[in-house]
Amino acid sequence: MPKRRKSLISLEATSYCHCISRCVRRAFLNGEDAYTGRSFEHRRDWIEERLLELAQIFAIEVCGYALMATHSHLVLHVDQPLAESWTTREVVERWHPLFSGTERSERYLREEPLLEVEQQVEDLAEIWRERLTSVSWLLTQRRCLNEHIARKANEEDQCTGHFWEDRFKSQALLDDQAVLACLAYVDLNPVRAAIAETPESSDYT
Repeated sequence: MPKRRKSLISLEATSYCHCISRCVRRAFLNGEDAYTGRSFEHRRDWIEERLLELAQIFAIEVCGYALMATHSHLVLHVDQPLAESWTTREVVERWHPLFSGTERSERYLREEPLLEVEQQVEDLAEIWRERLTSVSWLLTQRRCLNEHIARKANEEDQCTGHFWEDRFKSQALLDDQAVLACLAYVDLNPVRAAIAETPESSDYT
């Protein structure tokens, strides 16, 4: 029986994980389609720029990544202490650029008197703080990484429907040895695929 995503990414066990997202029907995410001659190289820029932008908003560090033709590899670290250090205002300011806030949270940022509803904003900020440490929210929620890329790719391809095979696959990295081994595996993906001779010469890793 498949395990729930929450049980696969447990911060009590480890704050590091390896995530893989694969395109539906092995469609081209980026690279060049040898059959049609069509190039999708520019989509690597989309993903890299969005990933690094989101890393500045979420309390999630990008330790390593490799953007392949039909899938992507990410090694992520959830920085729980960082999220806990944020003030209510910092949480709200991080949340608003990505997702719609509320009238109350907008008033909070404008420093208007909130009286009895201020506590409600603080309670809401705690929910947002937790989501900003969630790998699932980083990768799959509206306006975040995978959905953002799917919408752009479908618009470019003039089609609708799923772009990714499923949400994403994740593997917990339980110790330093596992993290290092996974980083080496991710960096070597372009070499194994014969699109780079060495990790140092590979782009988008």
